[in-house]
Amino acid sequence: MRYLKKSMNISEKIKNDFPFFEKTGVAYLDSAATSQTPQVVLDAMEAYYTIFRANVHRGLYGLSAEATERFEGARETIAQFIGASKEEIIFTGSATMSSNLLTYALENTLELREGDEILLSAMEHHSSIVPLQELAQRKKLKLVYIPLAEGFALDYKEAKRLITPRTKIVAVMRASNVLGTINDVRAISQTARKNGAIMIVDATSAAGHAPLSVKDLDCDYLYFSGHKMCGPTGIGVLYGRRDFLEKLYPGFFGGGMIDRVTREKSSWREVPGRFEAGTPPIAEAIGLAAAAEYINEIGFPAIREQIEDVFSYARETLSRIPNVSIYARTDARENAGILSFTIKGVHPHDAAEILSRENVAIRAGHHCAEPLLSELGETALCRASFYFYNTRGDADRLAAGIKKAKATLRA
Repeated sequence: MRYLKKSMNISEKIKNDFPFFEKTGVAYLDSAATSQTPQVVLDAMEAYYTIFRANVHRGLYGLSAEATERFEGARETIAQFIGASKEEIIFTGSATMSSNLLTYALENTLELREGDEILLSAMEHHSSIVPLQELAQRKKLKLVYIPLAEGFALDYKEAKRLITPRTKIVAVMRASNVLGTINDVRAISQTARKNGAIMIVDATSAAGHAPLSVKDLDCDYLYFSGHKMCGPTGIGVLYGRRDFLEKLYPGFFGGGMIDRVTREKSSWREVPGRFEAGTPPIAEAIGLAAAAEYINEIGFPAIREQIEDVFSYARETLSRIPNVSIYARTDARENAGILSFTIKGVHPHDAAEILSRENVAIRAGHHCAEPLLSELGETALCRASFYFYNTRGDADRLAAGIKKAKATLRA
């Protein structure tokens, strides 16, 4: 591992792997929205477009065979990345598409009766909440939410109480994209399993930021996107337990996912192919595999050490600025690297604009988690999200920008 020497600040060396930083000089603190892309990922995708550009699973010529081999190799890489088997990995266009595909497939597969319940955490992203809301409306199901406890954690005791034989689906994100909280999914999944409920995990804010094992989480389905873990946009992953996938009815139909088509009816390929209708995101899957290999080369011990160090430093620095309120899980070991905050007298959008003028990039708004912000009593938050390429210097620039915003708006 080339970056594991503790004496070295890994982010200073790693920044050289990302063309973005050399070209912009931005203190980029918005990786929870999308991360930056290392050169190795760009190179992997360029190789597809310039050397073996062809469709997969169709052509009998050499270029198509190589493209297919690289594409299926990417599936194997991602399977190993989350501790799954190759047959359990479905490539989609995004985490949102994964969520929707899964929801439609479950609707066509599960026996859902009026009054059955779907349990979600209060932290869920709109991409989890909205498809399940739509399902609940179509099937006349009841939505139930796990509340927050002290310290921006989930109330696990209440979660266990809320899971009953009427609960058919439980959806809990691995890490909050607002609070940074890394949730103990296994503690909830075990109760869900005892009651016969399906356990779904949105791992989008955790993938690439902390180790991810579907077996450790004890989940039935899990999804994430590529662009928040150094991969390209336009690629998502949906994991499903193979025995579950084999019973799951497809949610989308078309070329590529069929075994045979007659005028009257069609049959489907074996899993995971039956869930990948149409031409898949080939270059994006290859790029995502390169991102996973890059992350593995750095190693999660070094990644976590850097994220936790910069997060802790930033939290302490911001806590010393008057009238700044922090909304984040305090313990860096239980935080995915996200620090949300407000500044008394400064609207989050104004703060983000002033910080942008200082070449500091943060996000402001409800972060696709309006129910959570409502529970927090806020309509918008500033959010700084740290990744392993960030430094304490980036945190210093954030603090200086906040002070500039306060001075500009006399807050």
